[in-house]
Amino acid sequence: MKILVLDVGGNHVKILASGQTEPRRFESGPALTASVMVEQVKALVADWEYEAVSLGYPGPVRRNRLLAEPHNLGPGWVGFDFEKAFGCPVKIVNDAAMQALGSYRTGAMLFLGLGTGLGSAMIIDGGLAPMELAHLPYRKRTYEGYTGQDALDRMGRKKWRKHVAKIVSLLAAALEPEDVVLGGGNIKYLKEMPSGCRAGNNAAAFEGGFRLWAAAGESDNAAQTPARGRTVRHRSEVNLK
Repeated sequence: MKILVLDVGGNHVKILASGQTEPRRFESGPALTASVMVEQVKALVADWEYEAVSLGYPGPVRRNRLLAEPHNLGPGWVGFDFEKAFGCPVKIVNDAAMQALGSYRTGAMLFLGLGTGLGSAMIIDGGLAPMELAHLPYRKRTYEGYTGQDALDRMGRKKWRKHVAKIVSLLAAALEPEDVVLGGGNIKYLKEMPSGCRAGNNAAAFEGGFRLWAAAGESDNAAQTPARGRTVRHRSEVNLK
């Protein structure tokens, strides 16, 4: 099966399909609605073939259903019929969860995405647990209030790095992962990885999107994107066994 992977972020929508090597993208932002996103994607990939879609969404998702409107995009996402709009099956997960799937090796892994906001997910022995840690209280704001793009702009890189390191250490201490991966576009502003962390890469979201279907042997990219270690068993909610 040929898969089209969409990584929807606060600044860009990035796209890759089975058999393609160069991702495509367009700008997102607070005016981007679900219907406009679909129209722009279909126009941009008119020359690509695909039979199913993986969509990484910047918000909470449960059982392929969006639970809330995105903080950094336009309205009209919750309740939107993506399968009807694309004319094919669509699997939807939180964008951080999709990047986590693409970054996973083995054991218990915590993924934190440093970008417009703060994405978070865990994979424990192959079971995916999307999380919403960004808006938990921290100091005078939230975790995202000290790690997101607004925090970087407000505080500058030096203070932002200190808060990133502190927050990563707090979350790692609470969740006790064996592996911590930092992804997202803003990891480029870190001088070094916080202790015990490794850097994700830009291709992880696409790899995770292909793995959503590869677990069932349905993706043409299955051979290109094998899970390292244990097989990832995706669910839109906690599923450890």
